[in-house]
Formats: sequence, structure tokens, C-alpha cells
Amino acid sequence: MTVKQLSLPDLVDGCLELGVPGVGLWREPVADYGLAAAARLVRDAGLAVTTLCRGGFLTAVEPAERAAALDDNRAAVDEAATLGTDTLVLVSGGLPPGSRDLAGARERIADALAELAPYAAERGVRLAIEPLHPMFAADRCVVSTLSQALDLAERFPADRVGVAVDTYHLWWDDRVGEGIERAGRGGRIHTFQLADWTTPLPAGVLTGRGQLGDGAVDFRWFTAAVAAAGYRGPVEVELFNDGMWARDGREVLAETVARYRAHAA
Repeated sequence: MTVKQLSLPDLVDGCLELGVPGVGLWREPVADYGLAAAARLVRDAGLAVTTLCRGGFLTAVEPAERAAALDDNRAAVDEAATLGTDTLVLVSGGLPPGSRDLAGARERIADALAELAPYAAERGVRLAIEPLHPMFAADRCVVSTLSQALDLAERFPADRVGVAVDTYHLWWDDRVGEGIERAGRGGRIHTFQLADWTTPLPAGVLTGRGQLGDGAVDFRWFTAAVAAAGYRGPVEVELFNDGMWARDGREVLAETVARYRAHAA
């Protein structure tokens, strides 16, 4: 999504040229290109699919909506398995319309995980709960802290349910270090993602993620913290930014690699 203006073939070519060994994919571009074709394209290029994003949105109350969400997540698990990644990232979902019951919404996420985790495990896929910044709690994700994500994940085996550590969503929390240590002890850091926090936020806030080094996030601290916690997996840069999407995608990709080396590696 950092360079969503690139076609999948151009993204693969760009990664190969820059020595990027893997790529996190999103379901919508994969569906547009064709699931089997996308899996073949990446596999033939020798790239790893680090994660698939996203499943989730598991907080619905109405039975039909809830059943549809579970079906969609099972489909996402199947897509992840086809692409050859072992990690499906979950954005858990916000409050149902008219609701103010955060605790109840989180329990419905746990109930859904109880159904989805065995299905995913049978297909070699782990579920990674991604806490989102609290500004998204109402409409997108009632899981706002790493502690809340771990409280859900720890109800299940670590090889089935873990967490995503995303700097954009967690940089503000003075207890995030404790959460990273806790996640590491339990073997639950399933992916590590980078984006910077820049202000002012744009209208709608979704596309406010800054290029690495342009904002307030201490990436070296985060990189050291996840390493100290035992994480040795891929590092993804995931930027939603209208300005970068309007630029030449190959240029943005090269810039992102350079910024990662300068600010996070």
C-alpha cells in the first residue's frame, strides 16, 4: 500500500531492483490482479509474502453481519495460504452503530477468534491482532493498545494468535515497551510495521502516515525494542499518504528503502 500506484508486476520488479526480499500484500490489489496469478508472480520472482492485510472487523452484533464477517475472514485465511504467507493481519473493528460498549465489542472479537484461529491453524496461517491509534476506536478498531491486543491474543496459543507492532499506532503509549517485552516473552510478535506520525493530520485521518524520518517516531528505539524481545522476522513499511501516492511509485519505493536504512535499520 505504500506504493499502491504501482501494479503488482511493477512492485515486484521494483523490489527486485532494490534488493527488497519480501512484500506485505493487501487483499484488494491481489483480488484485482487475480489471487492465483499474484501468488505465481511473487513466487516466481523469489519474493516472500510477509503478511496479508487485512482481516478483522469482528464486532458486529447482528447475526447475519457477524456470519458474513466470519466468512470473509475465512476467505482471507485461504488467500493468505495461497499466497504463501503465514500471517494474516486483523483490524478488529469499531463500535457497532449506536453502541458505546467497548468491553462488549472486545469480547465479540475474542469469540470470533475462537472460531477463526483453529481454521487458520489448519491452513498454516497465524492471526495478528493490530492495535490502532485511539482515534480509530469508534469506527475502525476498539483495540487501541498493545496490552489490549495481548489480552485477546493470550487466550489462544501463540502460534495461532499474536500481535502486530505498528509504530504509527503505538508510538505515543508510554507503556508500549512493556507490551513489546510481554509480546516477545510469549512469542507473539507476528509482524513489525513502520510509519511516521506527522501533523497536521489530513481530513479523514486515514492517509496521514508520514514517510520515515518526517515525524515524531523514534524508529531506532522501536527496532531495538522488538529485537531485544526476540523478534527476528520481516520489517514492513506501511504508508498511507496521498502525496506519496501521487508521485512516481518507483521513486517512492527507492526513497522508502533509503529512509529505512537511514532511520530504522
